[in-house]
Amino acid sequence: MSKIIKQDSCYLNIGLHLSIAYMGTQSCGTILSELPVAFNISQNRTLEELKNYLDNQSILTLPDIIIIEADTKGECFNFIEQIKKNALWRELIIVLISTSHNKEWKARALQLKVHDFYILPFPIEHLIERLAFLVKFKLIKPTLSILENADVVYKLPLGKRLFDILVSTLGIILVSPILIITSILIRLDTKGPVLYKSKRVGTGYNIFDFYKFRSMRIDAERQLENLSELNLYKADADEENSGKKSVFVKLIDDPRITRIGNFIRRTSIDELPQLFNVIKGDMSLVGNRPLPLYEAEMLTSNEWSLRFMGPAGVTGLWQIKSRGKRDISERERKKFDNFYALKYSFWFDLEILIKTLPVILHKEKF
Repeated sequence: MSKIIKQDSCYLNIGLHLSIAYMGTQSCGTILSELPVAFNISQNRTLEELKNYLDNQSILTLPDIIIIEADTKGECFNFIEQIKKNALWRELIIVLISTSHNKEWKARALQLKVHDFYILPFPIEHLIERLAFLVKFKLIKPTLSILENADVVYKLPLGKRLFDILVSTLGIILVSPILIITSILIRLDTKGPVLYKSKRVGTGYNIFDFYKFRSMRIDAERQLENLSELNLYKADADEENSGKKSVFVKLIDDPRITRIGNFIRRTSIDELPQLFNVIKGDMSLVGNRPLPLYEAEMLTSNEWSLRFMGPAGVTGLWQIKSRGKRDISERERKKFDNFYALKYSFWFDLEILIKTLPVILHKEKF
């Protein structure tokens, strides 16, 4: 029989209270005990228990998410096929968890359009962030008529992906002396890691580790809240949103930037490690800028979520339009992102890449 588990009575950091149906016994103890937020969880030991649980739910009581431990016999995939054929269940978010690497399972999961496939061990916070964004995407998806047939899982066109790999590989080889010298200078300038790594939200609300050369002091994130008055988008946010917090953050004369940081930011050298993100497949060379979690959380309205259905990129339309200017508003930036998501193509990407070169040489004064 299903066991209902009630976690702490708090909410996710983005305001969602999730209902989850969990099936499995191998990993449930570890995963459920590490969840730091409020979840209503129905724990089921077998697929039969999970089926009985779902059979007893109405459209108002169905869980937001189903998490299933992949079994050695692969019976979970047959069960997922049943879910996809059921009119009441087929829109449920499904996440598979495996205790071992299995290429066949992963391929089958993709074929069945499972929303995500995790291999243990993995950081629980990654799972929490991913589930929250999947639920938010599901909530806004029915109202996005232009995305009526879109899927949460975005596949980069093959031609674009091959172009990304070729150009990024050549780029890394060509700039390798710059990478080495910059690493040494950052290490000599201030204490802390050479690379800055942060969680970013890209295409389809996928979360990944985003790389840059560190250009700020190591306590930069903690200082951000105290520097809100310097935000370039503050006035725009106050005017359009009646005093609400701005979605985007770009500080004028940011005091957190180091001496070397000033130089590598003005020359865009700090962006070079993102070529490794492109090789990994997290991003494309051209696309909409992947956003920090705190920015992406505020862009789930019908008007702006479209930007997440285009490729995430190192450079993009907004970068070539706004570099060196102070008068690009928050609304204009989001319109550029939406336009690219609708219109991107190989030749459009090539045009943006060509126009990026003189932009890089333009000295940014803020």
